[in-house]
Amino acid sequence: MEGMSSRSPPGGTYSNGSHHNQANGGGITQTDHFRPRKSYQSGGGGGRSRRATGGRHEIDAPPCTDFDKAYFQSYSHVGIHEEMIKDRVRTETYRTAILHHRSHIEGKVVVDVGCGTGILSIFCAQAGAKRVYAVDASEIALQADEVVKANKLSDKIIVLHGRVEDVQIDEEVDVIISEWMGYMLLYESMLGSVIIARDRWLRPGGLILPSNAVLYMAPITHPNRYAESVDFWRNVYGIDMSPILPLAKQCAFEEPSVETISGENVLTWPHVVKHVDCYTITIKELESITSNFKFQSMMRAPFHGFAFWFDVEFSGPANNDASSSVDESTKTNPSGGHRRKRANPDEALVLSTAPEDPPTHWQQTMIYFYDPIDIEQDQVIDGSVTLTQSKENARFMNIHLEYASGGRSFVKECVLR
Repeated sequence: MEGMSSRSPPGGTYSNGSHHNQANGGGITQTDHFRPRKSYQSGGGGGRSRRATGGRHEIDAPPCTDFDKAYFQSYSHVGIHEEMIKDRVRTETYRTAILHHRSHIEGKVVVDVGCGTGILSIFCAQAGAKRVYAVDASEIALQADEVVKANKLSDKIIVLHGRVEDVQIDEEVDVIISEWMGYMLLYESMLGSVIIARDRWLRPGGLILPSNAVLYMAPITHPNRYAESVDFWRNVYGIDMSPILPLAKQCAFEEPSVETISGENVLTWPHVVKHVDCYTITIKELESITSNFKFQSMMRAPFHGFAFWFDVEFSGPANNDASSSVDESTKTNPSGGHRRKRANPDEALVLSTAPEDPPTHWQQTMIYFYDPIDIEQDQVIDGSVTLTQSKENARFMNIHLEYASGGRSFVKECVLR
C-alpha cells in the first residue's frame, strides 16, 4: 500500500529519539522510545466511494481505535504517497511483478489492500484484471477514486473507503496485492489486514503479491555515526562539552534509528529473524516473535549495534510450496535469501532492502548501543531478539535484545513507534 505516517529520512540521514539508561544486574538495559516512521493503511477506514456487499467469510472486526483513526489520518497527506511512489526500487519492482504474473491477473478479480493513491490497482487493471477492489481507510481513497476516473478505469477499479475488516466484497478474489511492509518489515501491523483479506476473500489457489518475506538482522560497525553523534561533544570550538556525553548518547541511541548503511558496515553474515509465508501466516504468529542468534565476526572492529532489514518475494501460487528462493534454506544459509539474484525469468522477483542493495525509503533499522564493544575477528556474538506487538498500540513494536560477547552480557529494550 502507499503511505507513511512519518516520512523516513532522506538517504544518508537518520531518524531517532529520546532515552534513559538503567543498570540491570550484570548487564545494561536501555529503554528507548521511537517516533512513528511509516504508517501503512490497514486497508481502509470509513468514508465514501462504493461499497461491495456480501463476502465469502464474515469476521468479527476489531474496533477502530483512536490509534487507528490517527494512523489512517496520517495517510491523507499526499507527501507520504509521493515519497513512496518515487522509491523506484519499490514501485518498479511491484509493476514488474504484476506484469510477470499477468497470466494470473488477466481476466481475474484483484483486491489491493491499502491502495493509497491507487497506483498498484491501476497497474493491475493495465495488466488485464477484470475487476480490482482498491481498499483504503484513509481519506486518500477519495483521491484514488478521482485518479481512477481520470484514467477512465471506473469500469474496472472499485475504490472502497474503509477498513479491510469492515468493507464487504460479494465475490471471491483471485489475487491479493498489497504494499504492507513497514520498517523492520512488521512495524505498523498492516500484514494483519492482508491476512484478513486472504481469509475472507481469496479463492483456493489464488495469488498473493508479495508471497513471502524474510526479516534479517546482523551486527554492525559504524564509527562515523558514533563520532558524529557523540565524539562531537568532546571539543566544541575548543570548549570541553564532555559533560553532555551521557545525554548525547541517550538522545542518539536510545531509540531505533532508520537510516542507510552499506554492506561495509555489516560485521557478519545475516541471521533470519522471521520467515513469513503470506499464504499461511496467522495473526497470532505476529503478536510475538523470538529468534536466537549466533554470529561470528568477519573482522576486528568496534561493534556498535544491530541492523535489521528485509526482503519480499513475488512468486506465483505454484511456487509457494517448493520453488521460493526465500524459503526454509535461508534459515541455515541466511546469506542466500537476500543475496540471491534472479538468474532467469522463471525465478521469483525479490525486493530487497539489504545494505548492499540499492537504497529504498525503508532504509535499514538500526539499534545502537550507548557504547561500542571491541570485537576481534572470529569472535562470537550470541543472544536472542524478541519482537512483540505493543499492548498500548498494536501498530507499535516492542524490541527486546539480549546479547553476549567476550564474556560480557547486555540487554537492550526499545519501542519502534
